Amino acid sequence: MKTQVNTSVKLPSALHARVVNLAEIRQRSTHAVMLQAIETYVEREEKREAWRQEGIAAWEEYQRTGLHLTNAEVKEWLSELAEGNNVEPPKCHL
Repeated sequence: MKTQVNTSVKLPSALHARVVNLAEIRQRSTHAVMLQAIETYVEREEKREAWRQEGIAAWEEYQRTGLHLTNAEVKEWLSELAEGNNVEPPKCHL
């Protein structure tokens, strides 16, 4: 069984009413609706942060090495893939 921690969240009354309304429509508890909302938000933000960190790492790698591809090179490669051609990605260059 997962360990659970009690916490409290103070919601503006209008938001609380929306949660209650949605819970009633979905025939779920307000707790279940809020839990799902928090899980969905946290998963999305974790993915967004991972993507941001990848971008930072890529920028740092570019700053260190100068290796890159042009937009035209990437577009051409992606076009080949979209046409079903199994082509290798272009080689990075200075």
